[in-house]
Amino acid sequence: MNRAEIGRREFGRATSGKGPVATGRVREASPVLAAGVEEFIFADVFSRSGLPARERELLTVAVLATIGGADNQLGVHVPAALECGADAEELIQLCEQIAPYAGFPRALNALRAVRAVLEERGLPLPLPVVEVALADHQTLAAEVGDGAEGLLLLHAPELDRRMWRDLMRALPDGRRAVAPDLRGAGAAVGAPAPGDAGVLVADMCSVMDATGLARAAVVSQGATAPLALALAAAVPERVIAVTLVGPRAALSGTAPGTAQLAGELRPVTLATDAWGARYARDRYARLDPEGWGALTAVLAGLPTQGAGGTLQMVVVGEDDRTLGSDWTGFPVTEVPDAGHLVPLEAPGPLAAVLAGLS
Repeated sequence: MNRAEIGRREFGRATSGKGPVATGRVREASPVLAAGVEEFIFADVFSRSGLPARERELLTVAVLATIGGADNQLGVHVPAALECGADAEELIQLCEQIAPYAGFPRALNALRAVRAVLEERGLPLPLPVVEVALADHQTLAAEVGDGAEGLLLLHAPELDRRMWRDLMRALPDGRRAVAPDLRGAGAAVGAPAPGDAGVLVADMCSVMDATGLARAAVVSQGATAPLALALAAAVPERVIAVTLVGPRAALSGTAPGTAQLAGELRPVTLATDAWGARYARDRYARLDPEGWGALTAVLAGLPTQGAGGTLQMVVVGEDDRTLGSDWTGFPVTEVPDAGHLVPLEAPGPLAAVLAGLS
């Protein structure tokens, strides 16, 4: 296989076969430029190992957006980035990253090009986010749907509200759900340490008030299970049900690192480097040890049983090996094709389980 054939294969792989067709039109007018695209850009540069195809396409989009005047090329490489595994939200954040270095005009032009491709493909924009003022700090909460009743989603201490992203999108249209950043995570990194569980309960009540959520089915992931139970016990009139997804005892001591993900995500998820794996790896790598430690210290002191008469259900991935004896007294629903972090690996099936809670 010669360089031109290698280039056409690489260009076609990244563009679902459309790239070589476009190069063919270039060749009609300029064989020199067509050869440059196929033999230099895609054979000599793009096809090399060392820098993965996804990263190459994201870099290409960033450069094209920064130099400006490359709308046609963006129309090729934005879809190519998606074909090579980039997430739609990653492309939007790329546009935001351009703004402080190349200016808002370039960033806005790039955003227009990215949004056009997303709309053409029916891909969703980021979830709406509301800023919430709590007693002693501010946080952010993602929300979908309408109504005064819905889901209140509590992320694992190691992650943030975005762990619920795909689950919230998979809920039935109009279904209400709110996912806040807890103290020490996401937008709430640097928040004052909670002195006791009452502070965390007050935080969640304030989030519900700010988002118009009068009553909620509370859903927790991992070590925030005791907080869900504490909220139900403290304000039973506001809690419809409690569902514990992959509940576990709060970790103590040194904050976890990315190596822990080998026991929390399935090997296939890590091998394919799906968005959920990239997101979790990034959150673990950027974990704020002080905020995480303060939050988990309070969670570790909470009981793992009881919430008045509130219905309690445990949901686990079929490959989750972290379920401890504290939770064996609850009805257990198993979700296939998922490990410990069910919302990242099986958001659709989990959304179907949660859809009937309120």
